Amino acid sequence: MANSRLQGKTPGRIETPFYAINDTGFPKTGLSRIETPFYVVDEALLEKNLRVLSYVKKKTGCKILLALKGFAMHSTFPLIKKHLDGVCASSPHEARLGKEKFGKEVHAFAPAYSENDIRGLLKTCDHIVFNSFAQWKKYRKKLKGKVEAGIRINPEYAEVETEIYNPCAPNSRMGVTLKNFDETELQGISGLHFHALCEQNSDTLERVLKAAEEKFGKYFSKMKWVNFGGGHHITRKDYDVEKLCKLIIDFKKKYGVQVILEPGEAVALNVGFLVSSVLDVINNGMDIAIMDTSAETHMPDTLAMPYRPYIIGSGNPGEKKYTYRLGGLTCLSGDVIGDYSFDKKLEIGTRLAFTDMAIYSMVKNTTFNGVKLPSVVLVKKGGKAKVVRKFGYEDYKNRLS
Repeated sequence: MANSRLQGKTPGRIETPFYAINDTGFPKTGLSRIETPFYVVDEALLEKNLRVLSYVKKKTGCKILLALKGFAMHSTFPLIKKHLDGVCASSPHEARLGKEKFGKEVHAFAPAYSENDIRGLLKTCDHIVFNSFAQWKKYRKKLKGKVEAGIRINPEYAEVETEIYNPCAPNSRMGVTLKNFDETELQGISGLHFHALCEQNSDTLERVLKAAEEKFGKYFSKMKWVNFGGGHHITRKDYDVEKLCKLIIDFKKKYGVQVILEPGEAVALNVGFLVSSVLDVINNGMDIAIMDTSAETHMPDTLAMPYRPYIIGSGNPGEKKYTYRLGGLTCLSGDVIGDYSFDKKLEIGTRLAFTDMAIYSMVKNTTFNGVKLPSVVLVKKGGKAKVVRKFGYEDYKNRLS
């Protein structure tokens, strides 16, 4: 089953905390006093996901890392590191954040590294995965046993329907194919890494593993660890966790290796919201509500995938009494979030809560047009909201020269 984001459909499961239904619920946490727009992450929902991941770790003995590319809200790291083994990074800056704020294992992968990248990563990483044997040969002397080295392989099999998110698409730049795999250069390599999933279930992983074993199985038993990469939607309601556990246990038994997973979305899936207010309502063939947020700047995946984010209490166009097109704050003509219907008219000041906005939002947002970034709010398990980060002019200015 493909994920609702990639299919552009309303998600099948939405966790609805008491404070996100409407304005009347906000005072219970103090959110009504916080100026919109703001991201809000619910610590209780986050811990719910982490308990699922902890179960997988305990049952299988695998390691699970937080993929910082999807979620890097370091004010939540004290909770996350109680459950996970470390982080995986795609740049020296991500790796440094993991080292300084998470304080456990740091694994790195990128399609290529510069000399400066390697110097930075050697200060922060426990594992560095190379995308080619040429890069491995170039830098292996610099590693000098300081960190464990890996090679990313490409099983040339995936079931990702949207090509931009398919790491094993034809002509992909990700991973070494069997044709280019140089078994004479494995000395000093501790593990192999592959990533062929995107928001998928364990039945897809089972087929990916079969393809990977057919091509690279003879090398697995020579390794210390094998990293199954990310894209495992482990905390989604319909995910088959028991199948995942069996796949990991059987793989470990067959090859005698440590198995590593590095989910990004599964850690923070459905734990975050973006709360926004209506600034104006106009009509041009239909009612259009201009929001104080933006698809382009604050939730860029809605345009990149694209997908239609769910709003608590909303319906598809025509399902409810009043239908609106929600427009963003920037001058980009296509800065449109989508068309939604509501039981009541949207008025200036009406607050809307977009769901599943913890992942790939804070890590990807921009200051295009100088639009202010949303504040970041954490709702503690006891129900109290705390603003952990506010942004202003200096954040915009300091990104420029």
